[in-house]
Amino acid sequence: MLATVIHAARDIRLEDVPRPQLSTGRDAIVRVVASCVCGSDLWPYRGVTPTKAPHRIGHEFVGVVDSVGEQVSAVKPGDFVIAPFYVCDGTCVNCRNGVSTSCLNGGWWGGEVREEGFADGGQGEYVRVPLADGTLAVVPGPVADEEIPGLLTLSDVMGTGHHAAVSAGVEAGDTVAVVGDGAVGLCAIIAAKRLGAAMIIAMSRHPQRQALAREFGATHIVEARGDEGVAAVQALTGGIGADRVLECVGTRESMDQALRSTRPGGMVGYVGVPNGGPELPVRSMFNRNVGVNGGVAPVRGYVAELIPDVRSGAIRPGLVFDLELPLTAVAEAYAAMDERRATKVMLRP
Repeated sequence: MLATVIHAARDIRLEDVPRPQLSTGRDAIVRVVASCVCGSDLWPYRGVTPTKAPHRIGHEFVGVVDSVGEQVSAVKPGDFVIAPFYVCDGTCVNCRNGVSTSCLNGGWWGGEVREEGFADGGQGEYVRVPLADGTLAVVPGPVADEEIPGLLTLSDVMGTGHHAAVSAGVEAGDTVAVVGDGAVGLCAIIAAKRLGAAMIIAMSRHPQRQALAREFGATHIVEARGDEGVAAVQALTGGIGADRVLECVGTRESMDQALRSTRPGGMVGYVGVPNGGPELPVRSMFNRNVGVNGGVAPVRGYVAELIPDVRSGAIRPGLVFDLELPLTAVAEAYAAMDERRATKVMLRP
């Protein structure tokens, strides 16, 4: 089968690799219907995260179950499934505590999963899914083709944006600022509106993303950054800052922007994968009673809550996909996102 392999910075290749086989009894083989490139994939693509050896890549996909191991009971061949961006069993103490990203038996796509063997990268034609009962979320059929983009966002970006809003404690009537206008930031706007925010400030400099932010529920746009950006948020919020700020980038600058845009007593929900050395200024946070909460989004736990709204059209996170390419053009997909010619690229085998 064909699968994506990263060899070095800006060296993405589609290669022939062995088609996966069932091996543990707890696994499943999924035929990928759609996958995508994530903003966090760009860190190794750009060389910020070094690639020490060629390896499989991709962690967001939906597909149809091809076969299952003899111990699998929650999914069956023919089911349409959403795979979160990680592997989890759904039963360990961390999963039961709502932090399935810290599953004691789980792991990550494109590598070995503890005792469960290799989990294929998501940007390929087939994926072996370890711990299938806990990892995969079944979507009751039939699934229309136009539903696929929205369902694919539940593997990562919509659930991650939701986690930012939940971590910040967004409630009805709140003023929310969103730092980052990538797919996660745009989905965080959806999440904030869904939870009842009255004012949503999108920090964006890109006209197309600004337009989508407004469609998703942003009431104001702030293009400025640094001191000017903080002043702009304060000007919109009576001089005090936003009740909740959702940090969806992961750099030193974005975290600084988020913290200084938050009102005294407010909360930052952060989900941006940390790169660029973001550090917390604890003294100033202490002085202003600003809190920080968030981390790796346990998206598997949000699927059941979000899927009805996606399928009904109440929320439309699938609009973040502004470019669709065949899997054979995966290198172009990475380049398009790296060069900001696309917000998020969907790949079809």
